[in-house]
Amino acid sequence: MTGSAPVAADAGFVLLAIPDVHGSLRGKALRPAAFETALEHGTVMTDLILGLDPVDAPIADHEGFGIRTGAADLVVTPDPETLHDLPWRPGWRICLATPSWPDGSPCAFAVREVYRSVLDDVAELGYETMAALEYEIRIWDERGEPTSSGISYSLVEIDAYDRFLDAFVGALDGLGVDVTAVHTEAGPGLLELNLRARLGIRAADDAALTKFAAKAVAASLGMRASFLAKTVPNEEGSSGHVHMSLWRGGSNAFAAEGPARPVTPEFGSAIAGVLEHLSAASLLLNPTVNSYKRLVPGWFAPINATWGYENRSCAVRAIRSARPELWRFECRRPGADANPYLALAALASSAAAGIRGDATPPEPVSGDAYALDVPELPGSLESALRAFRGDEAFRRGLGEAFSDYYATSRAWELQAWRETVTDWERARYERAV
Repeated sequence: MTGSAPVAADAGFVLLAIPDVHGSLRGKALRPAAFETALEHGTVMTDLILGLDPVDAPIADHEGFGIRTGAADLVVTPDPETLHDLPWRPGWRICLATPSWPDGSPCAFAVREVYRSVLDDVAELGYETMAALEYEIRIWDERGEPTSSGISYSLVEIDAYDRFLDAFVGALDGLGVDVTAVHTEAGPGLLELNLRARLGIRAADDAALTKFAAKAVAASLGMRASFLAKTVPNEEGSSGHVHMSLWRGGSNAFAAEGPARPVTPEFGSAIAGVLEHLSAASLLLNPTVNSYKRLVPGWFAPINATWGYENRSCAVRAIRSARPELWRFECRRPGADANPYLALAALASSAAAGIRGDATPPEPVSGDAYALDVPELPGSLESALRAFRGDEAFRRGLGEAFSDYYATSRAWELQAWRETVTDWERARYERAV
């Protein structure tokens, strides 16, 4: 059951969920009567959920909320259009929610609202945003072994995922998410999921619910699913590619007449905008220290701000088709670890900036983009943070309050990394120095 139907009194719980800065869903499990009250009046949750790092430590560098101010309450309002069943937990449901400050003012740090604000900016130009995500996820079986050997597009090895996929697809059906295709990828246990394109906020909601369901369903089967960008050295990493187009009046504004036509002015300007801001956007598309270990030549993970027609070595791949609805760009920079709301916000805002400024893209790349002698995109979280802080136009597109908040959270990650002494360091240097 989906939408705003009332929750039966004998139901289990409703998970009232707020996507956090990392893309995880945080919140409370409400009994049906409490959820009905929240629909009418809202409920409260501590604002600390906006200021926790990936291991749940409070980010003490945030000012004005969270641990520094006593972790006061947010007012949280359910979005009844996102109320869905959890098929793997009979009687339980989930509902996404919008937080606001106690005085009723919007919370600029809520990632779902950041993307909604970007969508509003795109709408002011006369467009709707259509997007879909592809996820490559690692799955281990009950023994902790990779579910497949790592042969890409194997119709034999896909059988190894049958138990997981049977439960997972059923779970996504209950959540209103449509997976259009799956296939094995070139890494042990690596499975790619293709989500159906959706207009507006729905694309990000579907992606967030997919990540939530993949982990929950795998755990229910004694398996494990991970969206870590790079799990094993010298193997392919896990991407979170974004497909995006802009629509106007029910038609794809990127489409041209004929599949061999060059990009239209609007399409070209959108690509130019994405390329212009891709260094700064890397902080959102590749948000962890681990993300940058995926971005190496030879593993279909882009390292420079390039584009081309059907060119998977480029950061942006322009896709043309005999079907107008399929014209779009694919940004191949994001890792599977990216927060889907922020990845989509970064790309939609950049595309809109390009259209607003009538930007012109460089010449498309034919051949191996890795071999080009052009400046590289950030190769570390530290360099991405510098690029983000230096791109004022990009920060304004996301909102200055959010941008300061987000930069603080990434600086916290860097500090945590700098203070960590790894097994690799001990093994490599302990005897030699």
